[in-house]
Amino acid sequence: MPTTLKTGRGIYAIASTAPIERAAGSVVLTLGLERADGIEKVALRCRIATELIRTAESNSPENADSDSPEYLIERIAPWLEREFEQTREAALKSIRAERHLLEISFDPTNPGPF
Repeated sequence: MPTTLKTGRGIYAIASTAPIERAAGSVVLTLGLERADGIEKVALRCRIATELIRTAESNSPENADSDSPEYLIERIAPWLEREFEQTREAALKSIRAERHLLEISFDPTNPGPF
């Protein structure tokens, strides 16, 4: 179920575009952002320390499946909406110039929305 972001550029749908990758100490969520009129699509990856997910889960015990894409998108969406312009520009630059998806890491030193 996609969530929407209200940005200065319009409304964007945000959804997981690949299965969650689990690694030692983190999960990686690949996100796709698509403008409502279909004129722009952007993708990026979020690497989230499992320790942050556990902390968020303990603060919201009703979320039993706290590393599900839906739960993680729910947590990331408000942050992404606030940081949209910078994140969008960095993601587009990464795709065009470096030929790979931008990866944002959330860990104890940069907890972001967690």
